[in-house]
Amino acid sequence: MIKAITFDFWDTLVIDDSDEPKRAAQGLPGKTKTRLQLLTAEIRHHHPRIEPEWVQEAFDYANKRCRHYWKVEHFTPPVASRLQEAYDFLQLDPTPGFHHVVREIEEMEVNIPPDFTPGVHQALAKLAQSYKLGIISDTIHTPGRGLRQILRAEGLLQYFEHSVFSDEAGVSKPAPAVFEQASVGLGVPLNQIVHIGDRESNDIAGALAAGMLAILYTGVINRGSANSQATAICQDYAELPGIIERLEMML
Repeated sequence: MIKAITFDFWDTLVIDDSDEPKRAAQGLPGKTKTRLQLLTAEIRHHHPRIEPEWVQEAFDYANKRCRHYWKVEHFTPPVASRLQEAYDFLQLDPTPGFHHVVREIEEMEVNIPPDFTPGVHQALAKLAQSYKLGIISDTIHTPGRGLRQILRAEGLLQYFEHSVFSDEAGVSKPAPAVFEQASVGLGVPLNQIVHIGDRESNDIAGALAAGMLAILYTGVINRGSANSQATAICQDYAELPGIIERLEMML
């Protein structure tokens, strides 16, 4: 019996980087460029001897380290820790505006939010009538509190009874702990939860290994559904309630 459904956030509930065209329309640079500009301006304001190219190198190093932590060690350092990697690379102590830069980066996607996936509003409203809903999501630049703000502004936070964000959990998918935390928070055994996400390694393999059912969502990007081990595949949210019903019948 299925009692709960958990969702990934990026490219599942919302379309990753769909805020970039909005930024361009406002005459703003892309997010990566803006992050680098913020860091460069802060460091060079206090250390004018530091060349922009050195900051770029430190920025790239910090991003590489963050990806290693995420993909290999399965945790996502908060923005402050990521920026600290850049400062350490340059052998600098944090500058007076360090925490301001952190906040600017953390709130970038809150101030100009991404688009939500087509059909997700109707699907959540319908599913919430029969199941407990939750979120299990890795966070890279926008922390869990920011993702909740995005959901609240869209009127969707009300549907989720519990959320597990990697910056708050201290661990990221596909580590079993994130799925276990969701199970505890929702009060539902792992074998009675279906997880929905777009990444085979994180969402599908992680959920299945934890004892959950797993649905690969391909409505935003298809990352290889032909070879997926998912319990089911969904490419349109209009299909999701029916897919869940069919899974119920198989159990």
